[in-house]
Amino acid sequence: MRIALIAHDKKKDEMVKFVYKYQDILAKHNIFTTGTTGLRIMENTNLKVNRLKSGPLGGDQEIGAMVANEQLDMVIFLRDPLTAQAHEPDINALLRLCDVYQIPLATNTKTAEYFIKEI
Repeated sequence: MRIALIAHDKKKDEMVKFVYKYQDILAKHNIFTTGTTGLRIMENTNLKVNRLKSGPLGGDQEIGAMVANEQLDMVIFLRDPLTAQAHEPDINALLRLCDVYQIPLATNTKTAEYFIKEI
């Protein structure tokens, strides 16, 4: 599977813990990340990832383009629902594309765990 991992700043530690816990499963798949999330994952796990740009610098749009071009099978996007994001339109576009192209999208760790355990 081709899986995208994205986390807002306040959710990056949570993403690292999630990836660390499931790195044996994730290691069997192609992982794509936005910039800083990917860096944090690589610093804290043995997982190889394909890093794109940071979310605010176009990474969310790059992931969205991959969704639209059927290059991803799942997106795990740990969003911070309590903090306004300067690039909110990009985030909303990515979420919309996941719906349009019927790509499974987890926005919290409980849902992400359900998805990971099913692959």
